[in-house]
Amino acid sequence: MTDLLDRARELDAADPLHAHLDAFVDAPGVSAYLDGNSLGRPLRDIPEKIAQFVREDWGTRLIRSWDEQWMALPMELGDRIGALALGAAPGQTVVADSTSVLIYKLLRAALRQAQGPSGAAQGSRGAALRQAQGPSGAAQGTSGTGQGSRGAALRQAQGPSGAAQGPSGAVQGTSGAAQGTSGETRRDEIVMEAGNFPTDRFLVAGVAAETGMTVRWIEPDPVHGVTVADVQAVVSDRTALVSLSHVDYRSGALADMPAITDAVHAAGALMMWDLCHSVGVVPMQLDAWGVDLAVGCTYKYLNGGPGSPAFAYLRRGLQGVLQQPIHGWWSASDIFAMGPEYVPSDDIRQLLSGTPPVTSMLAMQGMLDLIEDASIGAVRAKSIALTDFAVQAYDEVLAPLGVRLLSPRDAAVRGGHVTIGHPDFRAVAARLWDDGIIPDFRFPDGIRLGLSPLSTSFAETAVGVLAIRDALRA
Repeated sequence: MTDLLDRARELDAADPLHAHLDAFVDAPGVSAYLDGNSLGRPLRDIPEKIAQFVREDWGTRLIRSWDEQWMALPMELGDRIGALALGAAPGQTVVADSTSVLIYKLLRAALRQAQGPSGAAQGSRGAALRQAQGPSGAAQGTSGTGQGSRGAALRQAQGPSGAAQGPSGAVQGTSGAAQGTSGETRRDEIVMEAGNFPTDRFLVAGVAAETGMTVRWIEPDPVHGVTVADVQAVVSDRTALVSLSHVDYRSGALADMPAITDAVHAAGALMMWDLCHSVGVVPMQLDAWGVDLAVGCTYKYLNGGPGSPAFAYLRRGLQGVLQQPIHGWWSASDIFAMGPEYVPSDDIRQLLSGTPPVTSMLAMQGMLDLIEDASIGAVRAKSIALTDFAVQAYDEVLAPLGVRLLSPRDAAVRGGHVTIGHPDFRAVAARLWDDGIIPDFRFPDGIRLGLSPLSTSFAETAVGVLAIRDALRA
């Protein structure tokens, strides 16, 4: 125990970001908080910032604050997230709604474009998906398509009618002909990972049922996640949209975003990424990599607090082309015109619907300040060091007890958390919580060690791993 803790303290002493730990609230009775990938710690200055907001912005300026600052806040905050964490130029990111609502908006917008104004799926040479391509018609992206064998990556279960089935066996979409009226192949398929986060899967299945699309389910390696080869094996001229997570919520596997995006574009489809487990901990370049659409939450590594609003990224070339389905006054071209018909804005504001949750946007602003001070590159460097240390600690004290490593060993393909497995972990996790050690249990037998780089120390990580060892021995 002493050796592991001593090494952890040495790493803390050499950590250039160690001073940032003081910016966060200490939780009495908690000796190791290893769940920052589910809910980030609050910053110490949040109570005063909220009090100041109530006294001044709301209490004194009253409704005048809408004109003075709040009207622009969803776009300004989106631009800041885009610049600090997404590699996105201004005007392409907006903060609004929940993750689920934004995923639904972007799914419906992308599929409506693929189907065309009449709702019928369009052919591969139609205009519907050309926004995924440049002026010459070549797919955009900078990293190349990525090669690999087109192995069996898909569980495409077929019902009696030949319609694709989802992970539970429920038929998705329809079994109608794959040809449009012009004889061209219809874009009538959505590609999704079978083990993706439930919200993503449920929304894709529901939207597919609403629109008559078919879901093609990828079943990747559960530890290493979706690969370029997995995607290339299922995309075709029938693919309208591919929707994947950048970091797997279970294993922490980091997908090759640029290569996968290129492979999707080469098939003429649109690419949407869920960034919930990568934003704020893994650098990315959405603009340079040609990403079309993305959604992420702000309560994990951006420390926005429980229920803080999500953000959406919509590539500039698709703004004014895609139309999201939840029309509201905040997405109208002239918010205060109050006209008889809805005319959507042609910029990123088109993704808004109703009045934004201004109060819930307060907490994340302080975390963005910290990320700007540290730099996202330095945050990633510490994340790699923390997760490498966690894997080393696992090898030394947990593997001998029959614990399995459920995350990639290679930090280059791993996000910000490490997952380990053992049949007794449900009971162990409950006991740890009672003892002030807070990891995250995931069914059926996994514990995630969520190591948020700016708020988690190496010593805290060591204490958590040793507590898991002791609980298994008890």
